[in-house]
Amino acid sequence: MGAVKMLDDADLRYLVALADTAGEAIMAVYEKRDELQHAVKADKSPLTAADLASNEILVLGLQTRWPHIPILSEESVNTFTIGVQPQLYWAVDPLDGTKEFVKGNGEFTVNIALVVNGEPQIGVVGAPALGLMYVGAYGDICEFDTQAKKRDADGWKSIRVSGVSVDHLGDQPLRVAMSHSHPSAELDKWLKQFKMVDSREIGSSLTFCIIAEGAADVYPRLGPTCIWDAAAGHALVKAAGGFVCQWNDSPLTYAEPSITLNPFFIAWGHT
Repeated sequence: MGAVKMLDDADLRYLVALADTAGEAIMAVYEKRDELQHAVKADKSPLTAADLASNEILVLGLQTRWPHIPILSEESVNTFTIGVQPQLYWAVDPLDGTKEFVKGNGEFTVNIALVVNGEPQIGVVGAPALGLMYVGAYGDICEFDTQAKKRDADGWKSIRVSGVSVDHLGDQPLRVAMSHSHPSAELDKWLKQFKMVDSREIGSSLTFCIIAEGAADVYPRLGPTCIWDAAAGHALVKAAGGFVCQWNDSPLTYAEPSITLNPFFIAWGHT
């Protein structure tokens, strides 16, 4: 089932502004984080007022402009029915990298993705503490050409994956993006197949972002993630010329939002 073109440049700017506003709400809490009393979620990750403030902004903003598109958010009740595969839905993580937030290293993000027939085609990732914003957009939902871009203190610029594959490394190390907070024995074992590895640890969906901008070549994730953790970064990597697949090389899709847990995956910085 094809999707009707429905997002134009103004809509993309709206999503960026929404992520900026959510980021401002997060930063208001972040600046006072040492005073916070942290609650604990069922999965034992810390929950701060920042998650909830960002979630309120994002959900209201998306519902106001696109009332017909349902929303899957980490901080909202999952209302999707088992077995249902919606043509369109938003996947939102109001504060990805809460552990990084608590540590105070600034490596947390706001994630907004539009999933179209199981494929993330729009991804907005804001890192408010670092002053960064990433946007990736492609596919039949867009009324514009494929684009991947980054905004920093110098403004917007287009970004592209490194184009480096494991078959053409030569004497260069494989640059690997790795999660600060989620190391695994499986990842260590996987890395041993390469003669030289230059690893970079970074938090939240910034792992996807450094693949999309060519600062790393691969992001292998052998640990649990949910749709809202990965969809926005996945769209960004795809728009920048890379691809994301499951560990068995089959496509990573998000067709059924009632089941939020992802399989292990790899984001590659080449086509």
